[in-house]
Amino acid sequence: MYNKVILVGNLTRDIELRYTQGGMAVASSALATSRKFTLNGEKKEEVCFVDITFFARSAEVANQYLRKGSKILVEGRLNFEQWNDQNGQKRSKHSVVVETMQMLDSKGESSSSSEYPTQQTQQSYQNQQPATQKQPYVQNRQMPNNNSIPEIDIDEDEIPF
Repeated sequence: MYNKVILVGNLTRDIELRYTQGGMAVASSALATSRKFTLNGEKKEEVCFVDITFFARSAEVANQYLRKGSKILVEGRLNFEQWNDQNGQKRSKHSVVVETMQMLDSKGESSSSSEYPTQQTQQSYQNQQPATQKQPYVQNRQMPNNNSIPEIDIDEDEIPF
């Protein structure tokens, strides 16, 4: 089976960082994505809120560099969580376990997007085992020169953020 999710949006709250008993970093937040469309001549916007979870080094990087409102692209897998609340009621939700993130906010005009891969899986999180090797920050995107940038005609109403 294939389980892959790609989302671009803004964080709805600051990163909440904690550590497992085994010493692995776990960070959580939520992402808001939007879709603009026209229905019967009326412009509308649909917003979707998704909880996201980072593990290991990417959790620490997210906590260090991201804040409420930060624009990011995340790639990961959809995860179904189930638990009993304080009243004994069964609760559930879908969330995204982040495997790769790209920070899309720019610090000035010269900054480029950076990609941070995650090594840990949820299984190792459930076992509360620390990462055996921290994944270093990887910058694998290069800014193209001005001659190779194609010109694309996109209406601002089509951009989801």
